[in-house]
Amino acid sequence: MRKARLLHWAVEAGPRIGWAARIREAGAPLAIRPYRLHFTARVLSWTGSAVSPIALAFAVLHIGGGTGALGLVLAASVAPQILLLLVGGVVADRLPRARAMVWSNVVCALAEGLAAVLLWSGSARVWHLVLMSGICGAASAFFTPAAGGIVKEVVPPEARHAANALLKIAQNLVKVGGPALGGVLVAAFGSAWAIGWDAVTFAVSAVLFARIDLKPEPVKVRTGFLADLRDGWSDFRSRRWLWVMVVQGAAVVPVWLVGYQLLGPVYGAQFLGGAGLWGLVVSGFTGGLVAGATVALVWRPRLVGRVVCAGTGSLALPLAAMAAAAPVPVLVAATAAAGAGLAVSMTVWSGLVQERIPADRLSRALSYSTLGQLVPVPVAYLIAGPVSRAVGVRATLAGGAVVIVLAAVVPLLVRQVRVLAMAAGQSAHEPVSADAAGVSAWAPR
Repeated sequence: MRKARLLHWAVEAGPRIGWAARIREAGAPLAIRPYRLHFTARVLSWTGSAVSPIALAFAVLHIGGGTGALGLVLAASVAPQILLLLVGGVVADRLPRARAMVWSNVVCALAEGLAAVLLWSGSARVWHLVLMSGICGAASAFFTPAAGGIVKEVVPPEARHAANALLKIAQNLVKVGGPALGGVLVAAFGSAWAIGWDAVTFAVSAVLFARIDLKPEPVKVRTGFLADLRDGWSDFRSRRWLWVMVVQGAAVVPVWLVGYQLLGPVYGAQFLGGAGLWGLVVSGFTGGLVAGATVALVWRPRLVGRVVCAGTGSLALPLAAMAAAAPVPVLVAATAAAGAGLAVSMTVWSGLVQERIPADRLSRALSYSTLGQLVPVPVAYLIAGPVSRAVGVRATLAGGAVVIVLAAVVPLLVRQVRVLAMAAGQSAHEPVSADAAGVSAWAPR
């Protein structure tokens, strides 16, 4: 009995010891060549994507468009994603994912390169930028499901958590410096050069993705496209924990985007005296994202469902702080906590989905998940203005905070979510080598 208790304690205590080993091995996925190529390509592409929104906004204004034209350009990037995400998920599960990522980047490089040339020549019109934005949005619908499944292909299970965390840290670091870089590029060289830089990053990333050389998977009988789509839906629907969390996201994502990205600047203008202090609040959020992703790099929580719900609930903090007219230091702290919670929850959730869903269905599951969270966003943007005018900005923010808290708590009433955990056999502190990763990298999907 005593030995059994000691063994039980050792198993349970395992994830709580070996922090030094975890820190040393956190960079182990970078020893895996396919992952290293993927990581480098993603970081490079993110630097372009970080400057593109600022460049695009000033490009529209430079050629005579107003806020309506800018809204049309931005909407043109979202609509194709909503329409084509399910198609992209099927394609990513049917074809080598790296190939889908290559061609998506090539399409975006050509579209943005053409837009840059038109801006350089002075012949660009708003409809050119709308078309470019739509083409890139369509390409993203194929890229996103493929990129979400590539880590599972190239990284062994014991290193996937670190692999996801490294990507999240890099992405968040780019978010911190990217907008400032975009502003400098636009101010110093003009929008055309900044958009041209984005085109270059897409092109170089495509070359790197093309070098992710995985062994061909065994040929297997494929059903038709619609049959694959139905099969993906049946698989998605059969995983109660997954669709419950997607419903959670469908409630939280639009409320957060409206509360933070849309009404946040309005609150800053009305109650904080302008963009200066609101910029400080935004810096708190991006700093929290980096800190949270760094924590997730070395922390392997067991009960993932509870951690994800807690991280989701943290997004209510900034909205509640604004609704209560909290002092700026409190608001910055609340926003930083939200960023940290979001980064941790997204990192552990990515690892769980990669672990639980078979590789040959992963991209379809991700496409259904992303679609479920995207569809309500345009509706939320449309009703946010009338609601905030009717009841006030702070009351709208308070309502948003309540919605997020409820959406974070309700899934925990479902047992499959409450006990949702990573596989006990996956150790976060086993050394990973490039050779060991070969088993996973060459495994058929």
